Amino acid sequence: MSNGTVLLAEPRGYCAGVDRAVVAVERALEHFDETIYVRHEIVHNKFVVDRLKAKGAVFVEEVDEVPEGALVIFSAHGISPKVREMAEERNLRTIDATCPLVTKVHKEAVRFARQDYDILLVGHEGHEEVEGTAGEAPEHVQIVNSPDDVGSVTVRDPEKVVWLSQTTLSVDETMETVDRLRERFPTLQAPPSDDICYATQNRQVAIKKIAPDADLVLVVGSPNSSNSVRLMEVALEAGAKASHRIDSVSELRDEWFEGVTTVGVTSGASVPEILVQELLAELEKRGLGDVQPVRTATEDLMFSLPRELRQSMKERGETDRRQRPTGHHATAES
Repeated sequence: MSNGTVLLAEPRGYCAGVDRAVVAVERALEHFDETIYVRHEIVHNKFVVDRLKAKGAVFVEEVDEVPEGALVIFSAHGISPKVREMAEERNLRTIDATCPLVTKVHKEAVRFARQDYDILLVGHEGHEEVEGTAGEAPEHVQIVNSPDDVGSVTVRDPEKVVWLSQTTLSVDETMETVDRLRERFPTLQAPPSDDICYATQNRQVAIKKIAPDADLVLVVGSPNSSNSVRLMEVALEAGAKASHRIDSVSELRDEWFEGVTTVGVTSGASVPEILVQELLAELEKRGLGDVQPVRTATEDLMFSLPRELRQSMKERGETDRRQRPTGHHATAES
């Protein structure tokens, strides 16, 4: 195989929420002269978590594993009020790295629960983000995993139902679920603004453009990264002949490349660019050296670091040293 083509998705990789969360842990490790604990994986990527562990971060499953009075960072996926209460009971100091777009969905859940709506949360049961959102209003929330679950949904008042969603789902599957819900509940309300995050949508749009021309699509991302798994599925639905998700180049298999002349490449929203560059270098060795970027959107959003960290840095005269994206950038406080 020679002179093969790589169609490289743009945008891909880190989103603003992931960047904010990872940098929050890095700054805390630099800034505080103590052990930094992180509840759950800060983002769903093995490389990122391992790198932060090597720098000294201690990852725990629950806050009861954190010594009383210590500092703990909450992951980008968000937490339920119950977790926050448990942290307060242990007198933990906290930095909340929840993605602001996830926080938006939490606030929507609280508001609709106050208005006594039944909330149908489209998402994957057991995912940290879904657990956090559902935990805001457990008496009002039902999780709807897929279109096939719609038939078993029960509500108190069909006239007072709203749907919300996990931010990292497939846009198409979510809307299929919503359409089926609307068939059952014609007055079903929608969230005030789209819950599926801009980065998830942009990465899916990019891979949809590439997939029909690709013999093989490779998605860099960890198996517990919902948006990475969705990218692989979206690629197949959009016409890719084959699609595989890999954590790193070590997972590539020779048989995938038999008869392949065009490879589509993208990465999930929690994946650092270094892993994509390693993949491109490996593809070049395999005769796929003609890299053609395929851009479908330009992202320039940046979220401010968590408030607790900003305040502490300000007291020491430190500033956020991240490079802002080029072009017209937007910033968002949380």
